[in-house]
Amino acid sequence: METGDWQLVWFTVWVALLSTLVILPFGLAVSWWLARREWRGKSLVETLISLPLVMPPVATGLILLKVLGRRGSVGGFLHDHFALDVVFTWRAVLLALCVMSFPLFVRSARVAFEGVNPRLEQIARTLGAGDFRVFCTITLPLAARGIIAGCLLAFARALGEFGATVMVAGNIPGQTTTLSLAIFSSVQQGEDTRAYRLLAISVVLAFLAVWTGEWLNRRRRAR
Repeated sequence: METGDWQLVWFTVWVALLSTLVILPFGLAVSWWLARREWRGKSLVETLISLPLVMPPVATGLILLKVLGRRGSVGGFLHDHFALDVVFTWRAVLLALCVMSFPLFVRSARVAFEGVNPRLEQIARTLGAGDFRVFCTITLPLAARGIIAGCLLAFARALGEFGATVMVAGNIPGQTTTLSLAIFSSVQQGEDTRAYRLLAISVVLAFLAVWTGEWLNRRRRAR
C-alpha cells in the first residue's frame, strides 16, 4: 500500500479516536442525567440528541456548515475574535464525527447507567460518600462495560462517517480526506483497485470495533 494511503488511514483513525475522547465527558454527563433524572421536556432533549441518527447526514452537515461558516454564529465569532476557521479544516472533520457519533455513545452509556442498582449508590451515601465519590467508585465502575461499548460504537461510527463530513469539511487531500471520502473519490476517478483496498481496511477496522463492543455487551448481560 502506498505511503499516502497509510497516512490517510492514520488520519482517519486518529481523528475518530479524538472525536470519541471529545464526546466522552459530555456524553457521560448527558447519559447519567437522562438515566437518573426526570424533568419536564426530557423527551424533547432525548429527541434532539437522537436526531443525527435519523436525519440524512448531509442535512446535519449542512446545519454545521451554516453554524460554523464565517457567516455563521459560531464560525463568525471564532474567525473575528480568534482568527480561527473551522469549515474545510481538520477541525470540521472532528466536529462532524463528534456530532454523528454522540447519539450512539449516549444511548449505550444511558442503558449502562440504568442497569446500575440505585440501592448500591444509596448505601454508599449513607456511609458518608458524596455524590462525586459515589459516581466515581460505584456508578462508573459498574457501568464501565456499557460505557466502553458505547465508546467503541462511537469510534466505529466515526470511522465510517461520510455525509456530514463532506458537507462541512470538504474532500481536501492531505487535510480533510478520510477513508470514506477517499473510497468515494477513488470510485469516481475509476481507481477501483485503490477503492477496494481502502474498503477492506475500513471494514476490518469497523468490524474490530463493533465486535469488541458486542463482546463487552454480552459479558455485561451475562454478569
